[in-house]
Amino acid sequence: MFVEYLSLTDFRTYPQLDLALRPGVTVFVGANGIGKTNIVEAIGYLASLSSHRVSSDAPLVRFGAERALVRAKVARGSQSTSLELELNPGRANRVRINRANPVRARDSLGILRTVLFAPEDLALVKGDPGNRRRFLDELLSSLVPHHAATRSDFERVLKQRNALLKSARASGRFTAAHESTLEVWDQHMAQAGAALLRGRLDVVRLLRPQLEAAYASLTDGSKAARAVYRSTIDTQLSDDGEIENDGGVSPEVLENLSVPELAQKYLEAFKRQRKKEVERGVSLVGPHRDELELLLGPAPAKGYASHGETWSMALSLRLASYYVFCEDDHAPGATPVLILDDVFAELDTSRRERLAEVVAGAEQVIVTAAVAEDIPAALQGAQLVVVPGGVTAGAN
Repeated sequence: MFVEYLSLTDFRTYPQLDLALRPGVTVFVGANGIGKTNIVEAIGYLASLSSHRVSSDAPLVRFGAERALVRAKVARGSQSTSLELELNPGRANRVRINRANPVRARDSLGILRTVLFAPEDLALVKGDPGNRRRFLDELLSSLVPHHAATRSDFERVLKQRNALLKSARASGRFTAAHESTLEVWDQHMAQAGAALLRGRLDVVRLLRPQLEAAYASLTDGSKAARAVYRSTIDTQLSDDGEIENDGGVSPEVLENLSVPELAQKYLEAFKRQRKKEVERGVSLVGPHRDELELLLGPAPAKGYASHGETWSMALSLRLASYYVFCEDDHAPGATPVLILDDVFAELDTSRRERLAEVVAGAEQVIVTAAVAEDIPAALQGAQLVVVPGGVTAGAN
């Protein structure tokens, strides 16, 4: 697939921007801070309904404006679909598909698929577990759009259950009324958590062989890259609620449990951790506390990988996502749009060339760079120059 038209209204620094795009490689060149990333951020947002730079929508709307619009035409084989996303900070975002009546934004998931590489990806390896959980959830929602509702349902239930635990803690005594109400929320959270966990485990199963292959393609292959999902569902937790060691269910066994079986495991875990949860006033067991452990050889990548290895692992996670998308849909024109946002300036020559060779065959590759010399020869294509407030034609 590819984006053939993009229009931004009051998005970030752009009062108005209209771009015609085409398959193959498109390179946006411009000084740092001029607005290159804003363009690819908008494309990525259309695909995932989230930004790779900020956690809320407010910074995406141009200062002084009430809302922002992102419009695009997406070509997939012989089919063309128009999308119009309205960003309303503090209110629900809406989307129009083929100019029909507005619907929920998440109803557009799956129409455009992108894989975006950015300097922020280092946090996938070096950052806290929340970065890796978010990576899994975004990939899951893109692969199976109804799981966006699964994630939303879990977050709603978690908020309510945490509020009850906090209230019980503040009261100074855990009463029978607290217990009976908490048992009701245990049931809701077990069901919502099991559905989300089952989805994540399915994604990790698809991701694992692709991660190994991607890392080997970017390095000399001396170390194998692996991903292991660590769940709080059957683990020993420390006093602060962190995973202390694995319990009786191995990751391999966990992957084969059904949603009802996982829900039952959660109910048992809630009972085991009841005292700690009441003392802390927070839910200690659930997908919100899980970890995707990344390994290079026998050692965790976090804390043990060199800077170059960390970059290779981060890039490999994104490449693995691309391969998972390709395996998910073999139809002509179904491959995702690849976006490389200012990553080549961060890489040594060897990694630049290896990455360029791997991604060059995608139907559409969109690259941003401060200087054209950072772009490897394998990714030379249409060049557009980003200037304050707009884009002009460059060398081709």
